[in-house]
Amino acid sequence: MRRDLADITEEVGNRVRTSGMNHVMVSGSYREGFRLPGSDRDTMFWPTDHLVFWNVSQFQFYNIHRKTLILCDCSESPPGFALLQLLTPKLPIILSCITMKGKPFISSSKYRQFMCSTIFPKSTIHGPCGSGSIGNLEYDEAHCFACDFWPPSASSWIDRCHSWPKPNIIDDIVQNGCHFVAIGHKLGNQEDNEWRISFSLAEQKLVCAMNHCQFIIYGLLKLFLKEVINNGLSDEGKLLCSYHMKTTVFWVIQQNTIPHWCPQNFLECFWICLKLILKFVYEGVCPNFFIPQNNMFLSKVYGKAQRNLFIRLYRLYEEGLECLLHSFSISSHIVNALDSPTLLISTDKHTLISEMEFDVEIFRELYHRGASYPHDLHSCMMHLHVIEKLIASPLKQYQVVMLQKLTSTILQRTAYILHNMYITTGVNKGIYIIDKMSCHMLKLSAKYGCISDMSYIAMYYYKTFRYTKALSVTENIKAKLAQPYVMYNFTGDANLYTEAVGGQSWSTKMRQAVAWEVGLENFSCYINELIPEHISGLRNMEPLLIIPPSILVHMLEVLCYRNTNKKRGQKALKDLVHYIQRQPLCLQCGDISWQILGICQQVTGNFQAALYSYQRSLYQMPYNKIQTATIIRIIIAIYRLFNAF
Repeated sequence: MRRDLADITEEVGNRVRTSGMNHVMVSGSYREGFRLPGSDRDTMFWPTDHLVFWNVSQFQFYNIHRKTLILCDCSESPPGFALLQLLTPKLPIILSCITMKGKPFISSSKYRQFMCSTIFPKSTIHGPCGSGSIGNLEYDEAHCFACDFWPPSASSWIDRCHSWPKPNIIDDIVQNGCHFVAIGHKLGNQEDNEWRISFSLAEQKLVCAMNHCQFIIYGLLKLFLKEVINNGLSDEGKLLCSYHMKTTVFWVIQQNTIPHWCPQNFLECFWICLKLILKFVYEGVCPNFFIPQNNMFLSKVYGKAQRNLFIRLYRLYEEGLECLLHSFSISSHIVNALDSPTLLISTDKHTLISEMEFDVEIFRELYHRGASYPHDLHSCMMHLHVIEKLIASPLKQYQVVMLQKLTSTILQRTAYILHNMYITTGVNKGIYIIDKMSCHMLKLSAKYGCISDMSYIAMYYYKTFRYTKALSVTENIKAKLAQPYVMYNFTGDANLYTEAVGGQSWSTKMRQAVAWEVGLENFSCYINELIPEHISGLRNMEPLLIIPPSILVHMLEVLCYRNTNKKRGQKALKDLVHYIQRQPLCLQCGDISWQILGICQQVTGNFQAALYSYQRSLYQMPYNKIQTATIIRIIIAIYRLFNAF
């Protein structure tokens, strides 16, 4: 399911991008479907108008006049690495070139440094990637080049594929070629200039070709590496990485060492993989799965470090399968299975997750994948056009609901972008039509999205001074949120949820029984009273202002009643105070919740209470990065109180 959602999200984004723009692909364990604690997001970017070739005869397949042509030269590089000669020098890539033998070659170190400093200035170089964080999300981003042709040095891989993977998967992998990432071989003569051949896309397809038992063994090896093999070691001492675990599983599957990958052989499968890792370390050779001549241990696992690692692994090997008990994530699950292996393969109904538990995972993915999308009108229109085309194509069930969520998000963006364009330019002509279109799009967004998405139409009504309509929407939202079966922030009563919407489509479930935090993009303005918070977030590289829907609804009620009925406004403010005092605020939203209470108290003239709320906001985890706005509001509140005295 996670892979299906990743595929359709990337498909939308990459179809929208025009020639010359970067193609984007999420890679690594996150793309493979794992959700392991502490793992970051690995993303690859490559320009679609840069073409890499193995030889000049391959030019005939392309219209090369508007393309940047790059020729691969492997003659002087270690297996799995290459030099890239720039045949059509153009800006800005020419800035990353050096001259060798009178010809321009793209330097991997210069290109990596240029991309890190240009795209994400606060990134730090980590291997071929720029690493850092945006908000609370850590990332590894590799800027690379794509080649549509399979590497000649990897042709032996095709010949080895007798039983796995299937021929159609082999053809798909070969037809999609490879990539070049900006890092050279540490023992090569051109480390700063060489590029490593990357098979990330091929590896994704191979992981998807695994059966369930193979995939779980791969995941178990990743956990075992992190919690047992590398436990207590410094970063320099961690010679093995998850890529070595993946490579090991690939080799074991392809060599047909285990005839039956099934739950009955689960522990045997793990043990055979562990023994192969031990063999790799003993010999100091871990052959790349696609280019075996590329020994991935060559510059790392040797000498004293190799001996120490082998001793560490051999001690675990001597313990037998009980070594798994060192992994705190799985020890409690496997302790009984060591005595009774049949427990590992139970498929009784009571061992399967409930409908709500599975739905939680679906909606969690929808929320995180649909959180950040286009920021301009043209891009919004292109996204809607692409989604319209995709809807008519064969889709998996998870992908349909993903497109529905993306549509809801893009309609919200489009409506507010249109409104802000006409307001900021002061153009009155056609403003009635634009307003009508914006209202219609926001109503459609609420129809396609979850309960929380209704708040966008309420904010729009408040922004356009239609307070009565805004209050009508907030009442509707409150009534829906109050239903006991609602799944809020991916938690809820499983029995009530199943009784209310069990068996219905995910589209229906999302509209009627799902709510999550509202993410307001900091580049835009939804409520004028939150402008300082948006500015503070932007300055701190925080893309979204995350607000609980109930807090947002209470705020809108206070602001609307302030302009229509001050007595009811005071009651709405008391309701907000009681809500914050009664409800346990999630760690992510404590800062903005207290901040909003302070804003509401300030606009109603209670600066003493507002000062207290702002101070409470500062004490919370700074998830939304609004401390600058909070301090400014505290100063203003103190100034007003001083003048009052």
